[in-house]
Amino acid sequence: MQQKFNMVIERDSEGWLVASVPSLQGCHTQARTFDELDVRIREAIALCLEDSADFTPPEFVGVQQVAIEV
Repeated sequence: MQQKFNMVIERDSEGWLVASVPSLQGCHTQARTFDELDVRIREAIALCLEDSADFTPPEFVGVQQVAIEV
């Protein structure tokens, strides 16, 4: 059975790629390259799913960017 997960990727101040899966609490990793990040986030997802056998992912609605004055 295949499940799909949405992943958020950001670049930190030191140049690392940081990925997280919002539907899986605590599921995140980092890497220097996108290829390495892909491998690591798949491992992180698999580990998170091991801890929650009856997991039902929430419905993905979307991502929105908000601008504010600072």
